[in-house]
Amino acid sequence: MGIFDLFGKKDVTNDLKKALPFGIRTEFVPYKLKANTRSSSTLMVNLKNITSEPVMSSVVVQVPERISLDSTGLSKEKEVRLGTLGPNEAKDARIELFSSPGTDKGEYTITITAFIHYRDYAHVLNAMKKRSVLEAV
Repeated sequence: MGIFDLFGKKDVTNDLKKALPFGIRTEFVPYKLKANTRSSSTLMVNLKNITSEPVMSSVVVQVPERISLDSTGLSKEKEVRLGTLGPNEAKDARIELFSSPGTDKGEYTITITAFIHYRDYAHVLNAMKKRSVLEAV
């Protein structure tokens, strides 16, 4: 009998650490950036909780050099807090990506990391990553 049994709550941390916690789908609209000019594309992230417990979640997007998350070209990482996702619940996040005159033609790998938190957003229980490729033409 654990401490959580006394209060009517079950300890699910081991279950949440073992399995993949999310289904992540990504889409770019438009699906390509214009090279050597200022243009933008929206990264649509659909995060689905595939566990049997409600979880507090957030998404962190990281972009390589030559692409940024703001029009000034300075931001390379952005966190979007999605709140609590119930079992089989999905939420969407939209992140703007920007090219600049220094963006060359080619493929750029965008890293999306989804986190399960406990207590608050400073404590991480589990995470998973996905990489998506955005092309500049």
